[in-house]
Amino acid sequence: MKEHTRRHFLKRTGQLATMTAGLTVLPDPRSAKGTPAADKILLAIVGLRGRGIHLAHGFLDRSQKDCEIAYLCDVDSRQFTKAKEIADRQGREPRCVQDFRRALDDQAVTAVVCATPDHWHALTTILACQARKDVYVEKPMTHNCWEGQMIIQAARKYGCIVQHGTQNRSAPYNIAAGEYIRSGKLGQIYMCKVFNQKLWANHPVLPDSEPPPGFNWDMWNGPAPEHAYNQGFVNYWNHLWRYSGGDIANDASHQIDLARWLCGVGHPKTVYSTGGRWASEGLAETPDTQVAVWEFDKLLMIFELTLYTPYMLKIDPEVRNSDLFPYWPQTATRIEIYGTEGLMIVGRHGGGWQVFDRPKSRQPVVKAQMYGRFPDPEHKEDFIQAIRTRKQPSAPPEEAHLSCLLIHYANISYRLGGEKLYIDPKTDYIIDNPRAMELFRRTYRPPWEIKEPV
Repeated sequence: MKEHTRRHFLKRTGQLATMTAGLTVLPDPRSAKGTPAADKILLAIVGLRGRGIHLAHGFLDRSQKDCEIAYLCDVDSRQFTKAKEIADRQGREPRCVQDFRRALDDQAVTAVVCATPDHWHALTTILACQARKDVYVEKPMTHNCWEGQMIIQAARKYGCIVQHGTQNRSAPYNIAAGEYIRSGKLGQIYMCKVFNQKLWANHPVLPDSEPPPGFNWDMWNGPAPEHAYNQGFVNYWNHLWRYSGGDIANDASHQIDLARWLCGVGHPKTVYSTGGRWASEGLAETPDTQVAVWEFDKLLMIFELTLYTPYMLKIDPEVRNSDLFPYWPQTATRIEIYGTEGLMIVGRHGGGWQVFDRPKSRQPVVKAQMYGRFPDPEHKEDFIQAIRTRKQPSAPPEEAHLSCLLIHYANISYRLGGEKLYIDPKTDYIIDNPRAMELFRRTYRPPWEIKEPV
């Protein structure tokens, strides 16, 4: 297992307590901005459709009751009706602003929670770091390879905590799965399979139109190329290259990060991806059928995506909130880790894990197992404790960047017709492939740019 991953597992299980006593994430400990334990942590939520407001309630759910939602930020002012439900819970109504930069101007704000579409994740995170705010940023952290490098630079330069929304890293059952692998009980691992299989229908092509009243389309479109307002873009941005990377980025980022973490690998040596948008016609550009292969030292990690398979099911709440295991063959978001001493199957966001040995009398033989719960509360708690202690969170930007690179490399290969890419681990660059490097970063539309130096 790579040293950075081994240390991170040890940290999560408390075994680095004496080794990291007093350790800060900042290059100069004197610049740490620790939050006194009794102080309220004031949050600005950026992006209120779906995940953002769910995160807001999650931070208010914490038993310590030490978080307050100070700002709700969304380019669509129609979302501000949600302020009442927040006010009813915390006794104070948050300020509502369309431009989240107004929240960054408020020195009282402790941290920003970014739940925007993917193409805004990096710019929001960097601007927040520049304003000396800590950040919880939803997955995937970046829209392209280069953005991860810039986020890491910004977090280090301004001494900010950045927590990636990959909750699996805070799940006790996943930490235990990593310990089982490191113990050698699974033997040598030479193959890992990552699955993302579900039903996600295409979206019809809609004509351009005027944006609804109260909707700042220019800011929503942000760094993406200039375009007239289109409701289809707003509804289906996950499947358009200008805004995201398809479902390998949107949903499978969780499984890919978990698999890379459990296997203890960093940069791949080579990457190959192929597939297509075959099941339906419509607005989508990204594939509904995709295979990617990442080659590491003596390990192949294989990714399979299907978006036309309603018989493949995510792990449902009843399973992940009780002592049950899913039916693995039709679990849409499973990970299979093939060792010389057994097969480990892991569920993301709960569902637990089981290790299978050779069947006996045609019945499965389970060597080890652990039930799992949805780790959203643990991940938020990890972020808040990182804010207070200034220690690295469970999903820091360096780890998020490595996992996002796997996604971006695969999509670059796919968009180039399945070219095999060779990776320089020292620079993240794709070796001897100018066409691939053209997709390493995007062209940013002024004024929504990431400017160097960050």
